[in-house]
Amino acid sequence: MFTGIIEEIGEIKSIKKGAKSATLTIQGSVVTKDSKIGDSIAVNGVCLTATTISGNIFTADVMAETMRRSSLGQLSTGSKVNLERAMSAEGRFDGHIVSGHIDGCGTIRSFVREDNAVWVTIDTPAGILKYIIEKGSIAIDGISLTVAYVDDTCFKVSIIPHTAGDTTLLMKKPGDTVNLENDVIGKYVERLLGFSKAADNDKESTSLSHTRGAKNQITKESGITSDFLMKNGFM
Repeated sequence: MFTGIIEEIGEIKSIKKGAKSATLTIQGSVVTKDSKIGDSIAVNGVCLTATTISGNIFTADVMAETMRRSSLGQLSTGSKVNLERAMSAEGRFDGHIVSGHIDGCGTIRSFVREDNAVWVTIDTPAGILKYIIEKGSIAIDGISLTVAYVDDTCFKVSIIPHTAGDTTLLMKKPGDTVNLENDVIGKYVERLLGFSKAADNDKESTSLSHTRGAKNQITKESGITSDFLMKNGFM
């Protein structure tokens, strides 16, 4: 589990690509400080497992599913990436709940400066956009941000100087892809409501079945059938 508060900007030292997977070698002096093999480190918002650690260098395997869902496949040697270690139970929870299991990608539409901040507009697929609400939380490349605007095609965030200096977001350009992770609460609520609706439908179906069964029993005992009711103008 992560907070979306980026600890440092790391650098991709090398990428070894398989048919559909990859192994990343990443430099990061902060995230490697007290990490050990098997620990989780978020790379541009994607939760990866450190498979080796040597000094300020660690490696992580990226499976095919992660390559399909994220922008990690677009990285190259020298790419800058946002890094964050898994949340410590002893630290402050400064961002929001970030799992590192991204929902998909968005595309940067524009950057517009407003005084000391920069508005970033991101075009977003409908399947992700439906969970985004104004003043809600969103993780962009692992950065915990507040949604300042949302419509049917995009959402916007406003980046303060501190976030600009400590992350890679403003290093990007229009047309670049970013990893997006929705606030997990909305997804759980939708799932639970779906189960509730299905249960209600099952109860209704069972109730109707019992009612029909009771009616059929009555008609059999009384000798009243659907043909009898039709002949006598009741149906």
